[in-house]
Amino acid sequence: MQNLPTHWIEPDWPTHTRVRALMTSRQGGVSAAPWDSMNLGGHVGDRAADVQTNRERLAAQIGQRPVFLQQVHGVISVQLEAATPDGPVADACWSHDSGVACTIMVADCLPVLLADAAGRWVAAAHAGWRGLAGPGVSSPSKGLGVLECLYADIQRAGGDVSDVMAWLGPCIGPQAFEVGTEVRAAFDDDSPEVQALFQPAAQGKFMADLAGLARLRLQALGVTRVFGNNSSLPWCTVSNSALFFSHRRDSRSLGQSGRMAACIWLDR
Repeated sequence: MQNLPTHWIEPDWPTHTRVRALMTSRQGGVSAAPWDSMNLGGHVGDRAADVQTNRERLAAQIGQRPVFLQQVHGVISVQLEAATPDGPVADACWSHDSGVACTIMVADCLPVLLADAAGRWVAAAHAGWRGLAGPGVSSPSKGLGVLECLYADIQRAGGDVSDVMAWLGPCIGPQAFEVGTEVRAAFDDDSPEVQALFQPAAQGKFMADLAGLARLRLQALGVTRVFGNNSSLPWCTVSNSALFFSHRRDSRSLGQSGRMAACIWLDR
């Protein structure tokens, strides 16, 4: 892709030549403050016409039609086809069709992009802590988060998940993600690997490593080639206000925040 807007990210990972991916920054659009300027979220109070212009700019840049989900911090995934409209209620999507881009909106939650090494399918997931952990104890799906459910959906449709790689985009970093005991409990399996990703903070809180938790979940699924966000400061949405929207940072001071998008698709 040529002439990307400033600070948009083209993932650096050794995918099949059919696989293409892109992550927007907050720059390159037309929205006014506090959504300045490349806000892609139609549910955050921004002018609808500005959001539509921004979405059209994204589609023109990638040469595909991005499908925007209605994300609810859940675990449901949906298969996208060429005619799938915007608005499916889901937090993950996948496709083996060209002409359509799996698209996830974020502003602190972690975008996870997945690609079959043979270039047969691609997928994207919205991995906030709720979706990543999965439903609570009362649910029969306890322990099955959005990544596990996405994998199961692909396999039910006959997709091969034997050789998959992942790319993690920007999210709230471990130096900014203060959480309560309920978040730690949602992940705690008594393993030292999980416990190491929750560092004690003041007043019984913890500093959580969201990207690290996703890497553990991916490893359990057999995904060992993981690229992108390594939990370091440059990937933190909260700490980089010039580059990234952050719901936690912006909503407290400005009342609202815009949304970025991570897209993945297959060329013909």
